[in-house]
Amino acid sequence: MSKTLINRTLASSFSDVFSVLPIITLTGPRQSGKTTLCREQFPELPYVSFEHAATLADVQADPVAFLNRYPKGVIIDEAQHYPTIFSYLQVTVDEDRFQGTDQHHYIVTGSNNFALMEKITQSMAGRTAVYSLLPLSTAEIMTYQPEASTSKMLLYGGFPAVWTADNELLRQQLLSNYYTTYIERDVRTLINVKDLQAFQTFIRLCASRVGQEFNASAVSNEVGVSVPTIKHWLSILAASYVVYMLHPYYTNIGKRLTKTPKLYFYDTGLAAFLLGISTELQMDVHPLRGALFENMVINDMMKLDLNRGNNMQQLFFYRDKSQREVDVLRILPPNLVEAYEIKSAQTWNADFFANLNYLRPLLKERLLKTTVVYDGTQESTQTDNGIINFRHLQW
Repeated sequence: MSKTLINRTLASSFSDVFSVLPIITLTGPRQSGKTTLCREQFPELPYVSFEHAATLADVQADPVAFLNRYPKGVIIDEAQHYPTIFSYLQVTVDEDRFQGTDQHHYIVTGSNNFALMEKITQSMAGRTAVYSLLPLSTAEIMTYQPEASTSKMLLYGGFPAVWTADNELLRQQLLSNYYTTYIERDVRTLINVKDLQAFQTFIRLCASRVGQEFNASAVSNEVGVSVPTIKHWLSILAASYVVYMLHPYYTNIGKRLTKTPKLYFYDTGLAAFLLGISTELQMDVHPLRGALFENMVINDMMKLDLNRGNNMQQLFFYRDKSQREVDVLRILPPNLVEAYEIKSAQTWNADFFANLNYLRPLLKERLLKTTVVYDGTQESTQTDNGIINFRHLQW
């Protein structure tokens, strides 16, 4: 496998954090590049991983002695395996503040958002900066492989190791290992799944519903488990950065609006693997290619904010009971709206504006911008009904 590193946009956002706060917390999916980024940005800090059984046993036996071995601080990887460490970090950095020193710097990473954020809320308020590192964005991929086709981007997703793999067989093996090692092992452990076949059916059904409103009752009937079980499994997949829900936009605009969120994957490569898509040619003609393209663009929209250190992005979709839909509404203070339609087509069609034009009289002066994001070359940056290739998406 190539040792080439792909530059990460987030690096510039947290390089100076230690001048303000003593702890950086970095969350995100497994294999998204968290460890590499931290070790590259802060080579002076020692590195430990709570994935290693001996290290975990060591810190659990005597956390104070463990931290005392690192007088300047340490990078702690996969901290969700022992979230109690945050309580001891709090004591250490508070003592630094009391003494008027800036002695310790810590970086804590984790791939389970729930386990980490619960402890951060309890112990780390005012002591840590929290960032999220998702898989590679389109812009980051283009710095490494600018000629990559759209179908290749959808097929490979954003895990750095997949892009730096030396051949297609290794790429497939990496995605297969990711599924087996991190989803079937870790996620199943969290939710105590006893029926592996039911869980496998569930996650593949999730992939087949990418970009659709998630109907837990329908999935429950197909998998053969209860609706509460489906919802619990889904919440764990979300906390583990496998899937996320895009929620509908609610506002008083005189329409009956849908209340069901839509399901997306943090990585289209994983979704493609679960769908059995293994080549660009298969991706070119797959019936879910448009949904995967939509998924990739919405992921990029999330990353535009997260890679700047902004964890408060406000993205929604619009759909009313007449099935009029706009793919993404970006909400800006004070409740202003930018609206985006996403199309996988390479050929421009004026009909792409239809739902954006429908939305305009409903939101009136609150609607700041309408844009179609697609895969073609014709572009226009005008505020009303702009057109942009997804590779150039920016705000």
